[in-house]
Amino acid sequence: MKNFLFILSVLIFSNLQAQYQNIEISDISSPNEPTIYINPKNPLQLMGGANLNRYYYSDDGGYSWLQGTLVSPSYGVYGDPMTITDTAGNFYYFHLADPPAGNWIDRIVCQKYNKLTGTWNDGSYMGLNGNKAQDKHWAVVDQNTNAIYVTWTQFDSYGSPDAFCQSNIMFSKSTDGSVSWSQVKQINHDAGDCVDSDNTVEGAVPAVGPNGEIYVAWSGPNGIVFNKSLDAGETWLDNEIFVCEQGGGWDMAIPGIYRSNGLPVTVCDLSNGPNRGAIYVNYTDQINGSNDTDVWVLKSSDGGETWSAPIRVNDDPPGKHQFLTWMAVDQSNGYLYFVFYDRRNYSNNQTDVFLAVSPDGGQTFNNFVISDSPFNPYSGVFFGDYNNISVVNNMVRPIWTRNENGNLSIYTAIIDMSVGLPERDMTPSSLEQNYPNPFRESTVFSFKITRPGDVKLSVIDQLGKEIIVLKEEYMVRGKYTFSFDTFKYHLSPGVYYFNLQSNNKNFKRKMVIAND
Repeated sequence: MKNFLFILSVLIFSNLQAQYQNIEISDISSPNEPTIYINPKNPLQLMGGANLNRYYYSDDGGYSWLQGTLVSPSYGVYGDPMTITDTAGNFYYFHLADPPAGNWIDRIVCQKYNKLTGTWNDGSYMGLNGNKAQDKHWAVVDQNTNAIYVTWTQFDSYGSPDAFCQSNIMFSKSTDGSVSWSQVKQINHDAGDCVDSDNTVEGAVPAVGPNGEIYVAWSGPNGIVFNKSLDAGETWLDNEIFVCEQGGGWDMAIPGIYRSNGLPVTVCDLSNGPNRGAIYVNYTDQINGSNDTDVWVLKSSDGGETWSAPIRVNDDPPGKHQFLTWMAVDQSNGYLYFVFYDRRNYSNNQTDVFLAVSPDGGQTFNNFVISDSPFNPYSGVFFGDYNNISVVNNMVRPIWTRNENGNLSIYTAIIDMSVGLPERDMTPSSLEQNYPNPFRESTVFSFKITRPGDVKLSVIDQLGKEIIVLKEEYMVRGKYTFSFDTFKYHLSPGVYYFNLQSNNKNFKRKMVIAND
C-alpha cells in the first residue's frame, strides 16, 4: 500500500466524545432550518421538517425516518417549518405560504397529519392581510384546553428600507384543531422596521403557563421585550416589558455562515418541580465582541414582570463562537436543554454541535458535544435560521443542519437522560486492533480522537523502545484510518506495538509481521 493516510471519517459511530448515536435523517433537497417534535402521548412518534417543504416521520424514537414532500395545493409551501402535537397526539406542520393565486408569504399555513393514511390535509391559514408579508411564526398548544396559539411577524413590505414601513408581532389561535383561526391581533406596542435585521421585531415564540397564561418575547429596536395574556389571547399588556439589551443586535455575523440570528426562544416550566411557572428566554448575542458570540438565558419567577440578569450557558473561556441556539424544558422534571453550534475547540470555522443541560433552573450548566465529528460551513450555503430540540420525560431529540463539501444534511442524536447526566471528563481516545493481523506487507489501524490536542503515533518494539515516529501533530476530534506499510519502514518479521498518545493517555496494540 502507499504511504500512510489519515482520513477523516464521515461514518456514523456511536461511542465518541458525547457517547450518543447520531442519525442522519435526510440529505435530500439540501435540507436546512430543521424542526422536530416528540409526541408526548407516544414518544416513539416524532415529526420533523426542513426547508422548503420536507417532512420526516419516525415511529421508533428517531432511529429511522420516513420522508416526503409537503404540498398544499391551495396555499403553497415556502419554508419556516415548525411541527407540534396537540393533546390527542395529532401532528401539525406550520409553514409560510406561496399560493398559486395570491402573494408570496401572504399568510401562515397549518396542515394536519393523518397517521392512518400517512397524508396531510390541504391546510388552513391565518394572517392574510392584503399584500403584507407574514413571516417567522411559531406555535404552542395549551395542555389544559387543546387551544393552539401562534405568533409571528407581519411586514408591511418585506425587506423594504422605507422609514414608514412597519413590522409588528401578530397573534391568532385555534380552538377546533386548526379547522379555523381567530381574528388576528397585533400584540406589540412599539413597531420595528421592515429590513429584516436588528430593528425589525422578530423571534416571537409563544409559551403557555401553568394556568393557561400566554407568554412571548421577541427582539427588535428596544432589545428583547416581553408580553403576556391572561385570558387565552383576548387581551395583552398595553406596553411591552423590557427583558434585556441584546449586545450587537440580533442579526449577527458568524464566519462561514450565510446569516445568523440570535432571536429569542421562550419556554415555561409546567413540571411539578421547584421551578414550576418559571419563564425562560434563550438567545445569543455579541455583547462581548464580534469574535465572541455567546448563548444566554434569562429567568422570570413572577410571570414576566421582572427578569434575572442574563446567564451565560456555554461554559468555555471567552473568545469563541456559540450560535443558532434553541431550548426546551422537560416538563417531567423542569430540566432545561439547549442545543447550539459551537467552535470552542477550534481556531478556524470548524463547528461542533453542543447540548447544554441545566437541572436547577438555569443556575448551572453541563455542556457536552453531541455531534460525532466537526464540519466546516460555507458562507455561500444557506444554513437556515434555526435548529430545534424536543424533550419528553428524559428523552431528548435535538436536530441540526450539517455541511459536507457544500452538501447539506440534517441529523438528530439519540439521547436518553434517564441514565444520568454525562461526565465532564468525556470518553478517552481509543485505538482499534489492526487488521489483518498478523500481516506481511500492510495493515490498517483505526482510532478515535475525542478531544482536540497533540497526537503522537509511533511503533515500539517488545522492550518498549520507540523505533519509528509515524506522526506527531495537532489533531481535531474525529475518527481516523491509518495504513501501515512494512516495506517503507524496513521492519523485519516479528512482534511490535502500534502506540497512540493522545490527551495524556497511551493506547497500545500488538501487531505481528509474519514471515514470507
